[in-house]
Amino acid sequence: MRRALVSVTNKEGIVEFCKGLENLGFEIVSTGGTLNKLVSEGVKAIAIDEVTNFPEMLDGRVKTLHPMVHGALLFRRDLEEHVNTVKEHNIVPIDLVCVNLYEFEKALKAGKPMEDMIENIDIGGPSMIRSAAKNFKDVLIVTDVNDYSKVLEAIENKTDDYNFRLNLAYKAYSTTGAYDAMISRYFANVVGDEFPDTLNISLKKVEHLRYGENSQQAANKYEDPFVQTSLLDYEQLHGKEISFNNVNDLYGAVAVVREFGDQIVTAAIKHSTPCGVAIGKTGYESYMKAYEADPQSIFGGIVAVNYKVDKATATEMNKIFLEIVAAPDFDDDALEVLKAKKNLRILKLTNLQARDAKYDIKYLEGKVLVQQLNTKMIDEMKVVTNAQPTETQLSDMEFGMKVVKYVKSNAICIVKNGVTLAIGGGQTSRVWALENAIHNNPDKDFNGAVLASDAFFPFNDCVKTAVDAGISAIIQPGGSVRDQDSIDLCNEYNVPMVFSGYRHFRH
Repeated sequence: MRRALVSVTNKEGIVEFCKGLENLGFEIVSTGGTLNKLVSEGVKAIAIDEVTNFPEMLDGRVKTLHPMVHGALLFRRDLEEHVNTVKEHNIVPIDLVCVNLYEFEKALKAGKPMEDMIENIDIGGPSMIRSAAKNFKDVLIVTDVNDYSKVLEAIENKTDDYNFRLNLAYKAYSTTGAYDAMISRYFANVVGDEFPDTLNISLKKVEHLRYGENSQQAANKYEDPFVQTSLLDYEQLHGKEISFNNVNDLYGAVAVVREFGDQIVTAAIKHSTPCGVAIGKTGYESYMKAYEADPQSIFGGIVAVNYKVDKATATEMNKIFLEIVAAPDFDDDALEVLKAKKNLRILKLTNLQARDAKYDIKYLEGKVLVQQLNTKMIDEMKVVTNAQPTETQLSDMEFGMKVVKYVKSNAICIVKNGVTLAIGGGQTSRVWALENAIHNNPDKDFNGAVLASDAFFPFNDCVKTAVDAGISAIIQPGGSVRDQDSIDLCNEYNVPMVFSGYRHFRH
């Protein structure tokens, strides 16, 4: 008779699995709560201490850490010396291990105190998994509830061959690796080590994407289980499969919207860069202003809002081609309107104010750049010119910085009355970004507008170009060795300039 060792925290499907094993000639050995569950449901399981001749102890901390267990798992059936050793010590082989681990992630998300977190660190489970997986040629290791039926079928049909077992071992080590990574990050937070010498980040695949940045590139979406809420938590209500670019652009749109807190705002994004952003007294007004800010670029873009979409707004949205409409909620009749376009992706955002994420990570062909997320906006509104900005200009300055923060550097944003008039980004020269913003919007009236820059002016040419276009106030981080040149020119034209103190490069 073959023997299976079963010890699980998640008991979903375990009774059916063990009854299936019994029907296939396995004797079941189990522990603690799993044993009680199995016996109560009619499985003829025996207790682990009948195998080890040693009682479970220390509140279950020690029960499977014993040579009668690990010898039974690790001995090689093809080595005579190993076989003789286990016979000499009366060790009965264990041919299958079914384990899932203490719910450390669940405890973490519940905000449990440290003493509870420590008790949710599994010791015996990972040890059994590793031992069984190391000897996968001889021992089936089952760590995924979804594999129960597949394993029973393979045993019954004698298709549990080397490759089948290898794949189970691979999944097993992925399980323990992710588990240990989460524990490592927990302790890094406890001791306050923001950038550990070894940064353990384990990612869980959650969604197949339609394709990558280009159609020839395959892509999937992963999530960080350590991050409890994300801006990209959404429920897809309608439309075709999401693509890599959709997710990337969606993040940019929702991140812009988050910056505005309780203000009613609409953000339109094209190729991960804002093309129209506006605040309004109503959602409809906000959307219409954002659309009119750049009706050309919004075509084929993504719209994210922080308000419940009504029918009137949905009707306007449906007049153009959009890839995604994302909102915290939709009126029923608004959904009916939007769903008229079968391919439009409609996303219901669930964590619009999420700020749990800690890192901004760029993977560059084996080299990984890790930095803090850029969560700050303005250090102080420091007026550096003789002319003082009006309250309206100060409000537009803050608005402009919230938008320009999400434009590809070098970045310029021209705004007026809470609406973007022109955006220039991704240029190798800052004055080119400004010139592009102005020249690409020949019908816009920039008189009285405010210019926001993501970084300092190395020369005063941006000031001259802005003033010539009618722009009446400027906000920039400051910090150039030639700041005074720009200040002097602003003073000459009686244009107020404010230094914000924080640069917002976005590469």
